[in-house]
Amino acid sequence: MGQPWMLVRAAAILLVTRQTLALSDIFEDGKSDKEILDNLLRATRYDKRLLPPVQETVKVDVSVLLLSLASPDESSLKYEVEFLLQQQWFDPRLKYSNQSRYDFLNAIHHHNDIWLPDTYFIMHGDFKDPLIPMHFSLRIYRNGTVFYSMRRHLILSCQGHLNIFPFDDPECSFSLESISYEMKSIKYVWKNDEDVLKKSSSLATLNAYLIKNQTSECNQKNNWREDGNVPADDDGHHGCDLCQKQFKGNYSCLGVRLIFTRDRAFYFTTVFIPGIILVTSSFITFWLEWNAVPARVMIGVTTMLNFFTTSNGFRSTLPVVSNLTAMNVWDGVCMCFIYASLLEFVCVNYVGRKRPLHNVVYRPGENPVIQRLPAVLSRIGIILASPLETAEQEYYSTFCESPQYRGDKKRDSTGVANEIVSCTNCGPNPCTHTANNGCAAESCLLQVRKKEPPHPIRVAKTIDVIARITFPTAFAVFLIFFFYHYSSYTHSDSHK
Repeated sequence: MGQPWMLVRAAAILLVTRQTLALSDIFEDGKSDKEILDNLLRATRYDKRLLPPVQETVKVDVSVLLLSLASPDESSLKYEVEFLLQQQWFDPRLKYSNQSRYDFLNAIHHHNDIWLPDTYFIMHGDFKDPLIPMHFSLRIYRNGTVFYSMRRHLILSCQGHLNIFPFDDPECSFSLESISYEMKSIKYVWKNDEDVLKKSSSLATLNAYLIKNQTSECNQKNNWREDGNVPADDDGHHGCDLCQKQFKGNYSCLGVRLIFTRDRAFYFTTVFIPGIILVTSSFITFWLEWNAVPARVMIGVTTMLNFFTTSNGFRSTLPVVSNLTAMNVWDGVCMCFIYASLLEFVCVNYVGRKRPLHNVVYRPGENPVIQRLPAVLSRIGIILASPLETAEQEYYSTFCESPQYRGDKKRDSTGVANEIVSCTNCGPNPCTHTANNGCAAESCLLQVRKKEPPHPIRVAKTIDVIARITFPTAFAVFLIFFFYHYSSYTHSDSHK
């Protein structure tokens, strides 16, 4: 009876000895990383359901490396961000002997057997591609440090001001946090306290122009867990108090903020500069003759049709918003200028074709504005400064005796030669003379008092001269206000 018991005891001792030899043997040179990991992750030795047994909170160092940025539709607020998320922590259960020839163990095939932090992405968007084994790496170093990296491709719905498109700077953000472990168990920190994200040397961009990026801890006031209030029922009771409690707590969270801008050079070359050229081209009609109907009609109609074509082709790609946008303002004002120049031609042509009154003769070659401006200003100043009689005497001395009037008097002698006027300065008795013979002062005043209406052609040309100044000036003022207003709006938003 004693021998069988002794045999069983010897067999047990032999088995324990073999296991001990196997444990010391597994880390020696010549063993594969699979054999080492199989031993480290044995069920009797390692339990992935438990946190790493460290004295304090498990610290997870996080870093993000940008790989590519893209915006399939630049006129929207959708941006695709591809990055490499790297997480590092310490697990003393995964230490292995220095006798091994491996500096680190490739544990990609043991991914489901190792404890990993339950990192959750808080974002406004979705993942583009599913996570497959080729998209991550898992390394275990000699001292028990675990280095876990994975590639993620996010489609972010960013925030922006589409009412000032393309002068807006969309802002995209997403956060990383532990979904189930509170901060007393797991704490996320940015590796090396980096303030900005690292960019890959082969960073590829497509219609996505990153101007600024920031890393920080999440603002607890804007945390989604604080917004999980459940509405009360008819009795005033909350239907799921447990649901509220499970979302609340102090959880570690890291935030990423990406600020993009638009390619404004593209919009200047395809929208703004062509629009400026078309609007200013419609102003050319003001320098043509008032009766050049084919040329002025062709310029007005052609510029309007071209502007409609270019604006409609570009408007199809613009974001749809309910309020007034910068592009709507641009299209509306430019179209108003083009249409106003066409209406100006119609008005000029209508006025120029009217029958003149009192058989007024039009003398070509005269500038209707410059020629009449000194006389009108002088007349207004004299009338405002003195009574009517004094104004007439001064007007005679300043205007009627001028060489310009004398020349005009000779040219106008045929028109008023037979008109009989009465004079009061011929002596004690009144007398009568023709308008161009004697009583020069009163004949001058007679011309002023009985000024015949201008010729319609002169009025038409006057309208053209005024339009040459007012239209370009008004459009220049609009351009300055438009670009200054929206650029200042962008700068004020970027400083917030």
